[in-house]
Amino acid sequence: MARNSKDTRRRLASGDKDRDPTVQMHHLGGSAIVAGGSSHSNGHHNNGGNGSNNGKSKHRRCPASAGRLGFWSSFGLTDSAAVTKALLVLLSVVSISVALYYQHLVHLREMTVRTPLNSPKMLSENSTSPLMDPDRYWGTYRSHLYFGLKTRSPSSPVVGMMWMTEFTRNMPPPLRHWCDQGDSLLRYGWLKHDGVNFGIQEIVEDQYTIRTEFIKRPGGDYGGDWTTKIKITPKSSERHVVVSLMFYMALDGPGNLQTVTTQNRLKSISGYVKELGDFELKFNKATSTHQKYHHLVTYVSNLDILKETVQGHLKVDAWDKGRTLPYFVLRGRSVPRDAPSGPNFIVHQVTAVLPVEMEIVFESQSYRRENSLQGDSFTNLLNSYVEEFDTKFENTFHLKEKDFKTEEINFAKAALSNMLGSIGYFSGESQVKSIYTPEPVKYWETSLYTAVPSRSFFPRGFLWDEGFHNLLIVQWNPTISKDIISHWLDLINVEGWIPREQILGSEAQRKVPAEFVVQHNTNANPPTLFLPLQKIIKTLVKSEKPEDRAFLKAVYPRLKAWYAFYNETQSGNIPGTYRWRGRDPLVKRELNPKTLTSGLDDYPRASHPTDYERHIDLRCWMALASGVMLDIAKTLKMDWKPYEETYNMLTDNQLMNEFHWSESKQQYCDFGLHSDKVKLEQPKAPPPKPGQPPIKLEKVRVNVFEPKIQFVNSFGYVSLFPFLLKIVNPDSPKLMKILKDLQDTQLLWTDYGLRSLARTAPLYNRYNTEHDPPYWRGAIWININYLALQALHHYSTTEGPYQSQAKTIYDQLRANIIRNMYKEYSETGYIWEQYNDRTGKGKGSHPFTGWSALVVLMMAEKY
Repeated sequence: MARNSKDTRRRLASGDKDRDPTVQMHHLGGSAIVAGGSSHSNGHHNNGGNGSNNGKSKHRRCPASAGRLGFWSSFGLTDSAAVTKALLVLLSVVSISVALYYQHLVHLREMTVRTPLNSPKMLSENSTSPLMDPDRYWGTYRSHLYFGLKTRSPSSPVVGMMWMTEFTRNMPPPLRHWCDQGDSLLRYGWLKHDGVNFGIQEIVEDQYTIRTEFIKRPGGDYGGDWTTKIKITPKSSERHVVVSLMFYMALDGPGNLQTVTTQNRLKSISGYVKELGDFELKFNKATSTHQKYHHLVTYVSNLDILKETVQGHLKVDAWDKGRTLPYFVLRGRSVPRDAPSGPNFIVHQVTAVLPVEMEIVFESQSYRRENSLQGDSFTNLLNSYVEEFDTKFENTFHLKEKDFKTEEINFAKAALSNMLGSIGYFSGESQVKSIYTPEPVKYWETSLYTAVPSRSFFPRGFLWDEGFHNLLIVQWNPTISKDIISHWLDLINVEGWIPREQILGSEAQRKVPAEFVVQHNTNANPPTLFLPLQKIIKTLVKSEKPEDRAFLKAVYPRLKAWYAFYNETQSGNIPGTYRWRGRDPLVKRELNPKTLTSGLDDYPRASHPTDYERHIDLRCWMALASGVMLDIAKTLKMDWKPYEETYNMLTDNQLMNEFHWSESKQQYCDFGLHSDKVKLEQPKAPPPKPGQPPIKLEKVRVNVFEPKIQFVNSFGYVSLFPFLLKIVNPDSPKLMKILKDLQDTQLLWTDYGLRSLARTAPLYNRYNTEHDPPYWRGAIWININYLALQALHHYSTTEGPYQSQAKTIYDQLRANIIRNMYKEYSETGYIWEQYNDRTGKGKGSHPFTGWSALVVLMMAEKY
């Protein structure tokens, strides 16, 4: 052994490893029997007589090793060293393959959140093109502007209006462009808008009123022509008011723009883009006692900096000959040297003594017209559109028949018109995140045709708002409503998820705080699209028209995936229960951790979020969804049994009562780990360093009483959901209790509508953090009040012991809401996001003509 060890060391030192079978076998992980030195190794275990009797030491290869080499020899590997190398290579290949496969799985999981559903889309790729839908190609689709137009194409050129009052104390004066509550306008909004052909709007400043009139005329290959007339009228003829009005065109992609000027007056812009072909935008000469003209020709990198670009290109000039009155004008041509192309942003400025009137005429060069859409042609066509609108409005809503006054009908027309006039068309990519993506990733690039809640504060698409929006839109124009719903359903990914807030494009992103930009695929939103779909489906299931059947066949697989997403990701820990995801159990600064996904934000839920919470509102939403899915599946002769079973389970009053009825409080409730006794308290701060001010720490939540598993006995909107969605049986004693509670002024009843949280609730009107005021903790919200009226109307017309009681409450509640909303509109000029439960005053964002516009349906009694 000593000799062999010495020989081995020598061979290793010389690099001659392959010659020593002992080394070979150790490399292979086998064994060697070394003869010599003992009788035990001298032939007694020679495995078939291969040992030696002459007493000399011999190396013997074990059978296992011989077998391995025999296997490898079939691959041409005849010695142990080669086999060793082969094994090492194989091991490396396997390791790399496993790593690559794991990376592939991770990549697939990362890709899942941004992978579209593998199902035919609701809309074809060119469904919004001018050839497929010329009537709605151009529109007021820039919801966030006081006035702006674009086409329904992803890279549409845009036009818009800016203005400023000259000779004010501000240097330079404020420039209006995007709708902004900070502008403190007395009023603005559409008076009449049909969603397709025309719109009339008024914008009221302190000293003057701006009226914008917009009409379209079909023709050619690119959506036809349009004209905008802008009138600015002073409130007092005795005051000398000068306003600079600016109207612009900007490109959002390839194309070219040229200007035609006369004596510094921009007469027109001509150009070409793929979306419009050749076109001309004419600026007719303004009519005023005195006006001056300027313009700007420049380049911008993004549409969200148009206002800043204009502000950066203002200079001071003299208004009067004596050069004593300075005013602000545009600089003319100013294209940066490093611009990647020619000018893509051109602004026409007219500064005039009020009153002033100006027409802007867009003409497609794809056809020849008999006359230009201006002057009498404009006025006559506008008048015909207005007449059609008024006739259709009365035929749809019958408000004259219901004895509403002219002013009240005009209020309803404005509410509808602002809903329609605020419909936008957005293009871009959402920022999304799943548990498999360490950083946010981009959703696929898409476009969305949708109404918006508020032009000033929420000028983008919100999933749960959109269901309420389309309850009104579908009554006015079912084609628009189905188009909007189709756009939303085409956003479904392979998981069945729809991002609940759509922040598409640079302009939309600029309006959103960074913490709200990223959408998480674990988080749902109330599936309110089933509300208008319920009405649409009832019509379509009776229809034999091919287009109606095609809609049902296209919508079914997408709704099926969406429906499955809720059942798979939002279910509770007990079958038949549901729980909103997205609550943060670790948050310390909130009195009650928000449930943003429910749409009700700070409405009180279980104080300590856990996996065994049960949310009654989500259960009721799923009951509604199950019923709609059942109707569609039956109509299409699909497998409808699972939907029927789920619907029957979720509408089973006895089962619902077991999970959500509190016997002690006699109300429907959430369930979870909860304590009513919590408060915000400022923690004790460490002593400051010498010379430093005292440290003030933000308040954190403290449990006065420890939480326990129980019902969340805060009476409010959530408690009403079995009633709101008409799940409570008409003969149930619990319906009687709900109706009684509705009328209790200590609970939800006010002279202005139903408040969101009872005055007796522990968190009524309480701040959720040191800085966050109450939101859904007492204020009156019109969408839920609409559902309440819808439910009351249902129970008042359905046979049962409480019909009369429901009818009385219905009449009183409807009158209260309409009276207060009209009063606030008359006094403030706005429809509001919410209304104070003690005074009825409008509060929150304004104008808010998303679901608050449902007042039109309340007036019309359309449920």
